[in-house]
Amino acid sequence: MNLMSASQKFGGAPGSGALVVKDLATLEATGGQERGYRRGTENLPGIVGMAAALESGAFAEAMPRLAELRGKLEQEILAAGGLVIAGNAPRIATIGAYAMPGVASASQLVQLDLAGISVSAGSACSSGSMKPSRVLAAMGVPDEIASTVIRVSFGPSTDDDDIDRFVAEWRKIAARAKAKAA
Repeated sequence: MNLMSASQKFGGAPGSGALVVKDLATLEATGGQERGYRRGTENLPGIVGMAAALESGAFAEAMPRLAELRGKLEQEILAAGGLVIAGNAPRIATIGAYAMPGVASASQLVQLDLAGISVSAGSACSSGSMKPSRVLAAMGVPDEIASTVIRVSFGPSTDDDDIDRFVAEWRKIAARAKAKAA
């Protein structure tokens, strides 16, 4: 079993991560160093930040509360006509993916950003790309839904007020789209 985690998923800085590998033979060596298993110079500040985030335990301590907050958000999204991506699958409490059918993720990003709310589009593997997410496609999410998916991340400081504010903006965007379509 191989396990990969990006540092920013638990409070570290983007640009570093950890890969735990039981058997190196399961990896394809494509790098230029360390017998092909490392591409170049490590991001030492990122690695130190990642270690500090792990040592702090802030995310681990917050997980039960974040799972409750994510559950609250997902109930509200479903009640507003949205979709929860992989809602029945085991998921980490700090990330959720949600679709607002009929409203492109890019439009949602802009409107949420104007409201001071930062989210991402599609899956992490396709963030910043205008192409449909390979990850969502592999999960069986139809293109017309995948194009409306946003990712919401939760951190140790996320609270009920954050969820309420997000839901209020989500509902406004959905109402504007519905009025425009009528």
